[in-house]
Amino acid sequence: MFDKPDASRRKALKILAGAPMLPLGLASTSLLVGCGGGDDAVAAPTESPAPEATFTTAEFTGMSAPTLADPAAMATTTVGSSMKVNFSDGSSRTFKLAYQPFFVTGDMVPDGKGGTILAGGYYDINNQPITDTSIPGKERQFYSDAPDGTSLLKIEGAKVSGVKGNTVFAVVQFEYNTRDQSGADTYGRLPSPIAVLTLDQDPATGKLTLVKYHNVDTSPANGLWITCGASLSPWNTHLSSEEYEPDAFTIATNDQFKAYSKNLYGSETAANPYLYGHLPEVTVNADGTGTIRKHYCLGRISHELVQVMPDNRTVLMGDDATNSGLFMFVADQEKDLSAGTLYVAKVGSGFSIDPSAAGADLTWVKLGHATSAEIEALAKSTAPGDIMDVATTDPLDISYTKIFVGGKANWVRLKPGMEKAAAFLETHRYAYLKGGSMGFTKMEGTTVNIKDKVAYSALQNVVDSMVLNSSKGWNAQSGISVDKALNAGAVMQHKLDGGRKDLDGDAINSEWVPVRTKALLNGHDILGDVLGNTADPEWIANPDNLKFSETLRTLFIGEDSGQHVNNFLWAYNIDTKKLSRLMSVPAGGESTGLHAVDEINGWTYIMSNFQHAGDWGSLHTKVQATLDPLVRANYKDRAGAAVGYLTADPTSVKLAKA
Repeated sequence: MFDKPDASRRKALKILAGAPMLPLGLASTSLLVGCGGGDDAVAAPTESPAPEATFTTAEFTGMSAPTLADPAAMATTTVGSSMKVNFSDGSSRTFKLAYQPFFVTGDMVPDGKGGTILAGGYYDINNQPITDTSIPGKERQFYSDAPDGTSLLKIEGAKVSGVKGNTVFAVVQFEYNTRDQSGADTYGRLPSPIAVLTLDQDPATGKLTLVKYHNVDTSPANGLWITCGASLSPWNTHLSSEEYEPDAFTIATNDQFKAYSKNLYGSETAANPYLYGHLPEVTVNADGTGTIRKHYCLGRISHELVQVMPDNRTVLMGDDATNSGLFMFVADQEKDLSAGTLYVAKVGSGFSIDPSAAGADLTWVKLGHATSAEIEALAKSTAPGDIMDVATTDPLDISYTKIFVGGKANWVRLKPGMEKAAAFLETHRYAYLKGGSMGFTKMEGTTVNIKDKVAYSALQNVVDSMVLNSSKGWNAQSGISVDKALNAGAVMQHKLDGGRKDLDGDAINSEWVPVRTKALLNGHDILGDVLGNTADPEWIANPDNLKFSETLRTLFIGEDSGQHVNNFLWAYNIDTKKLSRLMSVPAGGESTGLHAVDEINGWTYIMSNFQHAGDWGSLHTKVQATLDPLVRANYKDRAGAAVGYLTADPTSVKLAKA
């Protein structure tokens, strides 16, 4: 199962997803629905239906990376790929792919009430717009240039005014705003908005059209903090994220968090750091509105993109930090994340990012059991010093234990009886104390291949705490040691199994426990090329969003790369080992919002967004002068970013056989 990928293939891309991937001929019933005339359309029965050719496999033909020979292609979303669909009768169809945005943030879009609303707009705890006053006379509501996690779904009985075909919904979260109008840094200083989009799905073509934008009230979740990747739960809710949890021990000197609190509550001290770094869940209603709750019992970590397994209880979690871990939560009840048990992995010998290596065993350390309600109550009533003592220089006291957090040494001492508070509010520090492998760097998206019982995790880069004897957080306890940094990162695969016990000897109540990890793909660092790329542009670099399509047998990979001048979206076929570049996002931008949807009303989609186009750095020295004016013209002077999907050109595609 863990065989070596074909090294002759290449390509990589960042997290930019978006595309009704073509209505797959999954079954005759779903295909007939796709041909209908609305939500309740049904196919007319026939006396003796002719045998239908059904979908068998799909394959992608990749595109070349754009170059300065066509600067316009580097300054926008560019698609030059195609998808071939094969049928059971030996025939096939090939479709040219294209990108279709719903909007660019900062656009005024329909609010479903006869008016308009600002796409990606920011709101405070009372749902009042937050205003950018950085340039007198040009005051305007803040809006995000960083749309991220997206879920596409349908709700039975949905009814929204303005929909003429099938009613489909998307939940879109906006991670942050990069800068205000004056150019000052605003990252993490604004509460993250999240929206429900009502989409009109044309039953004949699968085309999706925005008819309503609803801003979700986040006050029941105490506001949202830096929402990054997301996933759709098996029970049809949007599982959000809050990454880079603010350190409660240094909050008094954290200007970023003070600004966040001021923008959310109107006071620099009103926001409680222990209420951020958790897992929000959005439920979409039949009228196109949404409600939110935050689960406080899945660990306070740098949540990136979680994956719920088919048992509706086991949650595998990425942790986007230095000295991060691989975490797992097993809920007490199916389809309910409000109570359960939290674990951290311990990595055995043999860890490697070489796809040809055998890999390492995983065992699990139990951190604790809790309900969301009790941890929220603890968060509101507990000070950091009540949980543990933390020093950043050696106190020369044997009652303290040296650990590493964020690449730096801490010396910690747990207060008596505070194990539960530590497990769920100081998760990184406590997981290290308990013997977990806290040595990963930027473990990002997670996804699952159900048929093969394999999960995948993205390591955006392999540096610092993962590199043997590195001064930035490496520790022997983690069992994670590579001889040389790999800036371009890797994708890991985890074998899943049941009947396991934690290291205390207690049974883990799940049949979807990661038990062995090895590399699937890794990036290739280079010295630099004519455009400035420092990773091979014909291969993945800095993987971030991952989503697996069971039907297409394809792992989609979106890049968050500081090594590719343009970030890419890739498709990797697990069976053929073929890697294909599907799309390029604007230079300086990041591919986000990836969601592969096998079937909605007979159609298949890949959702895709991008962030912060034209966010220039030293990587872009050779291209910035040429591309900056083009990016500014395309995306509101670098303030806007697209939310959309990958489709076909010149029309959307229906995969039913004629």
